[in-house]
Amino acid sequence: MLSRLSRPRALALCALPVAGLFAVVGFAPLPYAIAQPGTTADVLGEDKGKQVITITGAPVRETEGQLRMTTILATGPSADIRFGDVADAWFRTDRAVLPKGSVYPSGKSDAEVEKHNLGQMKQSQDAAALAALGYLKKDPEQVKVTLHLADIGGPSAGLLFSLGIVDKLDGDGDGDLTGGRTVAGTGTIAPDGKVGAVGGVSLKTQAAARDGATVFLVPKAECSDAEAELPKGMRLIPVTALNDAVASLRALEQGQGAKVPSC
Repeated sequence: MLSRLSRPRALALCALPVAGLFAVVGFAPLPYAIAQPGTTADVLGEDKGKQVITITGAPVRETEGQLRMTTILATGPSADIRFGDVADAWFRTDRAVLPKGSVYPSGKSDAEVEKHNLGQMKQSQDAAALAALGYLKKDPEQVKVTLHLADIGGPSAGLLFSLGIVDKLDGDGDGDLTGGRTVAGTGTIAPDGKVGAVGGVSLKTQAAARDGATVFLVPKAECSDAEAELPKGMRLIPVTALNDAVASLRALEQGQGAKVPSC
């Protein structure tokens, strides 16, 4: 039938279903979340008037510098993400398009997701305390650690919590872990000190740079992701365990940067 039509008319008829498809795609919700750099918080400092790390049962010391945990900010599971949103985010270095299933538990409401994330944060805090006290060979029955960080969920602050506890407790005379710097990072932590991957690291390095960090601790498995949009002047340090992170920060603090691994 198309052979009997003029070429312009045939092209116009062929274009109609394509245009209809783009119209549907343009207005239909898509199964994605849009993420961007989120907040950071200094675990050595205060959050809403309370110390993030409070320790009883052992001497603590004054610290300098900052240890900043990092986050990403993602659209909620009920948000309608359209083709235009995805297209805009796709070409921006400060945005990431992620499958919803990789960000949220499937089939959960916004409230359920928030509850889940806060539960993960509590588990992460417990693991961080055990990892830090185990590293320092201190008895968790005698040394009590309380962690406070409001309105932030998920497990990715574990490594930074552990480092903050070590920095506040370790009185070996070697000085602060930060050496007065602003150090940021991300990574889950297990009670035995192993560091796990978290995702979103290229956005987290941007958040860290925005808030003054010059050093970023990243799970070794995510080095390539962290390098993808690495801010100028930021040093990446790969870690696989808490003792790696402590050793690297000690070497930097003592001016032995050549001994510190890089991605």
